This record gives sequence, C-alpha cells and structure tokens, in this order.
Amino acid sequence: MSAALRQLLWYLIAGTRGGVNRARIIEALRERPYNANQLSAALGLDYRTVRHHLDLLQKNGLITRPTGDAYASPYFLSPYLEGSYAIFEEIRKRLKPPGGRFG
Repeated sequence: MSAALRQLLWYLIAGTRGGVNRARIIEALRERPYNANQLSAALGLDYRTVRHHLDLLQKNGLITRPTGDAYASPYFLSPYLEGSYAIFEEIRKRLKPPGGRFG
C-alpha cells in the first residue's frame, strides 16, 4: 500500500504543474477541515482552482467529505493518507517549488 501511495503522491505533488497547490491543500486539511470556499480564502487561490484540486485529490482517495457532496461541506484527509502522512512529508521536503520556497 505505501508503495502505491508513494507513487501516487510523487505524481500528484511532484510530477504535475499543480502539485505545489495540492500540497498546500493537503497541509491545510491536516490542520483542520475546510470547505472549498474557506480553502480558497485561506490559501489565496481562485475558488475554481481549489475545486479542481479538491476533485482530483478526492478521486484519488486522498481526501474525503464524510457529509457527502452537500454545498459547503468540509473536506478531511482520508484515513488512507492520514495513516501514511510521513510519506507525503518526505516527498514535500524534497520538492523545490518555483521561486525556491513554499507559500
């Protein structure tokens, strides 16, 4: 399981253009649950951009919405990611985003 998660995270965080924003979303959700609008405000990102990243993370089983798809329902890290968060942290530490630092 951890090998599959490692590959998935390398692809979603390090291997694609939106990886830095996805990493920021994961870190924010680890601190507390947010809905899309709250994440948009907290991270200074466009709402549609946040929704795109949330949809991608949810489709890949990294985040969840226990209350379903109700408007404004919060997102949480999935038990799958929460249980292996050290893998995410390892990948996150190895990345150098454009400009040399994370937001």
